[in-house]
Order: sequence, then structure tokens, then C-alpha cells
Amino acid sequence: MTIREATEADFPVLEELIAAYLDEHWTRPFPPAPLPGSYLREGRVVVAEAEGVVVGMAKGELRQGVGHVSLVYVRPDARGQGGGKELMRDLAAYFREQAVEYVSLNVEVPNDETLAYWRRLGFTDYRRSLLTDLDSLDERLAGGAVPSTGSVHVLTDDQGAVEKAVARFGPRVVRSQATVVSAPENGWIGVYDEAAAAEPDRLRKLASELSNVTGGVVIALGAERGAVVRLIAFERGQMMDEYLSVPEYYGALPPGDAMALRANPTLLSRLTGAQPATIRAVARTADSPAELPPAEELLPELAEAVGIQGAGLDLDEAARRKGAVTVTHAP
Repeated sequence: MTIREATEADFPVLEELIAAYLDEHWTRPFPPAPLPGSYLREGRVVVAEAEGVVVGMAKGELRQGVGHVSLVYVRPDARGQGGGKELMRDLAAYFREQAVEYVSLNVEVPNDETLAYWRRLGFTDYRRSLLTDLDSLDERLAGGAVPSTGSVHVLTDDQGAVEKAVARFGPRVVRSQATVVSAPENGWIGVYDEAAAAEPDRLRKLASELSNVTGGVVIALGAERGAVVRLIAFERGQMMDEYLSVPEYYGALPPGDAMALRANPTLLSRLTGAQPATIRAVARTADSPAELPPAEELLPELAEAVGIQGAGLDLDEAARRKGAVTVTHAP
């Protein structure tokens, strides 16, 4: 692999490489802006050649006294030959000539493989770029936050036992006029309560109480603030696993705590009988809700992955389902 400075004769193939890079890595919800005509004439632009054919490129420039890696890209069929590292060696030498002390770059997300590569070279987070759509921003600034929703699901076919448990022990953790208990479907019975659905902590307590009373597996599933999805699995009243689609949605967490909010497919498979690969494919996490499907779409996908039907229904929808029973509570 040969590394050399780009010339104007290389510009057509460099433009093709930039387009290929954007096709492979651009994940933002808006199209990339056209590059200025001076893009390939500014800073340091180098190419990687294999047998006389340009297969990769890199561009570096100075930004406010810091060396910035604007782009490093090697065609997929030319990777694994050290071209990317050699391109970076050239940029590092260029930055040293410019007497800079630090080097920065940007990584599109989600792109875990690329992020891991740059971390191995010593790059660390120093800032985050955040994005939201304007309509959502206006809605939140106006105080129009979407309320939380959720339901509890008991792994049993004994509807009568769940009905009795809800009638007797439900009021201990949530005050509501009525709770709907669904007929068994695919081995699960859903429990729907408006008061619990609106408050994630109460939904968690209701699931824990029902698991303790029935001695079985119970899962709480909810879409919180219309933005993130949470799953909590209990067995015999003990919390066994918890998943939150955006682990740091409510604030920064220590790395271990954030990791604990990623679903454990093997454990959930043992509890529910679902396939670990199916759970793993759906129970994705991200730094922002914008990087994942909308919560109202992700919730039923996650429920289906563990064999649950009827997640995301409100009280009236649940009550209209065949075989559902409504448990009324004394004021």
C-alpha cells in the first residue's frame, strides 16, 4: 500500500470515495450538505494506492489550533491491509509539522466498530453533539410531554389466580378505580392499570408485587415519556433483569450502572423461553431516542421478542379484548 499526497487529477476518484463514505456511514435524519469546492484543496489530503489504484483517502486540517481528522476512508475490498493506519500516520506527521498538541475527529453513531478502532488509538470523548427535530423541541418547550404508558405481564395461564392477586394486592401499590386482567395468550396474562401505567415507579412495584404473590415470572413493559422503552423482569418477587433503550436518558450514570440497563438476552431467554438472538436484535440501546425506532414501535417489537402480546394497550383497549376481566377497586 502506497501513501502519497493527492493531486487535482485524483479529485474525481476522491469524490467517489467521499460519496461511498457517506453512503456507508451517514445516519443523520437529514441529507449531507454539498461539500464546498475548496474541500479537497484545503488542509492535507492524502491517498492510499494499491497496484496503482486509489483505494482510500484521508483529510486533515487545523481547527482552532487543534489537528482535526476530517475523513479517513478505505474501500471495503481493500481493508485489512493497513491502509487506514498508514493514512493516519501521514496525517499525524502533518499535524506534528504544524506544531499542534491535540488531534480530534468525529464519529457518526451508531458505529461501534469504528468507535472502538479510534478508542484503541487513544481517542476519548470530549464533547457530544445532540440532535432533535424542531416539532419535538417546540412540543417539549410548550410543556406538551407525552405521558408514560405501560403494562404488566404474568407468565401463567391461570387468569383466575392473577385476577385474585390484582384484587387483593394491587391496591397496596397503586390507587386506581379499575384494573383489567387479560385472558391468557401465548402463556402470558396482561395486567392493565391506568394509574400504574402513567407512573413507571408504580408499574415496577405492581410487577414486583404480582411476581412475589404468584411466585412466578412477571415483566413490566413501558414507554416512558413517549421517548424510551423499559423492560423489567421479576422472578419470585426479585428483579432479575432491566433494560432501558437509552440508559442515560434521565442523566449520566457510572459505566457499570449504564451497562446494567442493557438487556441480558441469555437471562431473559431462561425466564421467557424466547430466543437470545431475537431478544438481542430488538433490545438495542443508544445515546439518544433519535438513534432508535420510536418508542411506540420499539415497545411492541420488544414484547413480541419475549412472546408477549398486547403490550402498549390502554385500559379501554385491553378491556375490549376477548376474555378480559375488569377488577374494580373500592375508593
